[in-house]
Amino acid sequence: MIYDYPSQDEPIKQGDIFLGIPKVELEFSGGLPVLTETNEPEKIPWEDIVKSGLTTTSVLSVLPVPAIVASQDCDARWGDSITLCEIREFSQVEKNAATAKPTSMVRIITRHARWKLKWFYLSPEKTIGFDKRMCVDFFSTIRVPRQDLEELIELRKARLKPVACDHFRERIAHFYQRYAYNEWYPLNKEEMEIYSKDLPLDPSDWYDWQK
Repeated sequence: MIYDYPSQDEPIKQGDIFLGIPKVELEFSGGLPVLTETNEPEKIPWEDIVKSGLTTTSVLSVLPVPAIVASQDCDARWGDSITLCEIREFSQVEKNAATAKPTSMVRIITRHARWKLKWFYLSPEKTIGFDKRMCVDFFSTIRVPRQDLEELIELRKARLKPVACDHFRERIAHFYQRYAYNEWYPLNKEEMEIYSKDLPLDPSDWYDWQK
């Protein structure tokens, strides 16, 4: 399919897929579980930790997840750290995929991918361990030390083929270049009346030239 399988002596590159990358589950609004002098965790308000300015030892949940290298090749080769994006089941990120029929699924993978920039589709491949349709979740990033990842190179299971990697690189760029805007701003009054039937808007959302 869309994957290559590099040998372990090849350097880490953008588009490399790893299994078992540590993802820290962090919640601190109700206090961070900090180890006390007796090595017992105690929840300390985050504001107090910030005010202290001290390095804190905390107890956090760590979950091993599949992830793909997002850093550019030069950074992955020489940088102090490497950024990866978590890989999740496609149906968890794209809700329509959970019940989509084959025809609809093809439309989601191709046409919807042009404007749904939060994910990058990965086809199933049992050799990697992808029994289901997967995708890159650009909202979930993980930063790991480069040398640590190099020492655990056996966790790398595949690499995107050039055609897929070029697309992946472009999707990363589009994801971080996007900006929020109201798609209805170029409409005139008559067009807005039609548009608002499908998407009810607050009167304050209408621009002066549409009123």
